[in-house]
Amino acid sequence: MADRSVGVGSQDALLSSGDIFEVRVYGEKELSGEYRVGPDGTIDFPFVGHIQVAGFAPSQISESIAAKLREGDYLKSPQVSVFVKEYTSKRISVMGAVNKDGTFPITSGTTVVQAISLAGGFTPLASRNDVVVTRQSGGVLKRYKVEVESITEGTEEDFPLQAGDIIYVPERVF
Repeated sequence: MADRSVGVGSQDALLSSGDIFEVRVYGEKELSGEYRVGPDGTIDFPFVGHIQVAGFAPSQISESIAAKLREGDYLKSPQVSVFVKEYTSKRISVMGAVNKDGTFPITSGTTVVQAISLAGGFTPLASRNDVVVTRQSGGVLKRYKVEVESITEGTEEDFPLQAGDIIYVPERVF
């Protein structure tokens, strides 16, 4: 079985088109607000204009905004914080023997058990120890068999998910 943890976390924190985040500039209410990453990967920030945010972590974005406010002489020592409210670009799909098939948003650290809960849990015919996670990694499609019943019994570790993962729950044969 391939390493399940490759790339987990590092890419999940980066913002993409459609993600929503809040910027707070300490002491400057009119500069603080909620922003959605545009299709071109940018936002329009007061005084500064277009800022590229797609592909950057929240801490990098706050540093960029602070630097541009300082460079433009708008503020001498701005304290900027960025809080991600929703990663709409980071989604997983859950299908098969679950109560509610669908695509769901995830945050960093979401696991298979949490994803199945988002999908309303297993149906009575679900084969709980034959769950398959399909992941595109470096241009290669990988499949991982996950024994969810073993995870819930505490004998296996939960499986961390990445954006784009597909979770398939097959039905039992008997």
